[in-house]
Amino acid sequence: MGPNRLVLWDIDHTLIETRGVGGEVFAAAFEAATGMRLESMPDPTGLTEAEIFRRAADAHGIDGDAMFPRFAKLQAAEYQVRAADLRARGRALPGAERALRGIAEAPDLLQTVLSGNTRAAAAAKLAAFGLDRYLDLEVSSGGDDDPVRANLVPVVWGRVTEKCGIRFGPADTVLLGDTPADVETGHVHGCRVIAVATGKTSARELYAEGPRQVLADLTDTAAVLEAIRA
Repeated sequence: MGPNRLVLWDIDHTLIETRGVGGEVFAAAFEAATGMRLESMPDPTGLTEAEIFRRAADAHGIDGDAMFPRFAKLQAAEYQVRAADLRARGRALPGAERALRGIAEAPDLLQTVLSGNTRAAAAAKLAAFGLDRYLDLEVSSGGDDDPVRANLVPVVWGRVTEKCGIRFGPADTVLLGDTPADVETGHVHGCRVIAVATGKTSARELYAEGPRQVLADLTDTAAVLEAIRA
């Protein structure tokens, strides 16, 4: 019997922190793609990479839509080049690896990524901390699939059906993330949402968004699994 629940993970401030490396990578890729030094960085919280780049490009008088594909390739390559720096300065958040391993070992659960990162950048960031091995990234969705985060849920459903022959829907999909945008993304499609208060948004603020549950962090693997299966 195959998995009967789909788990969708946000990455930044839910599973990992780049601690400044992400911003430096963005700036380097922006300059390489546009020929202009990044002078103004939008707040990336809850946004897809395509939307972040569009806002940054607008602030610099650039057509972001036309240049985004080149930027995305350069950004992913920069993360690979700087993997050692990312490991040295960034970190996997406490309990993240144990939680991912516990889910990967559970035959009733299938886990992947739904992230504002591009799929290639997400894979590079996760690989830097050895977390990619626990996730089925072939069925992931990212900010290069659609600039609107909420539109990424059906993308994952379609890829899972195509690869695995399994049809998931709102009742058996659980989304975990640290921002109100993550909660909203799940709610748009009627999915269960578990908020994780490891980012900028406090537990109180996350509760106000109406997720199924709010976890302080991922350190209690049993509690994470219980929340996913509830």
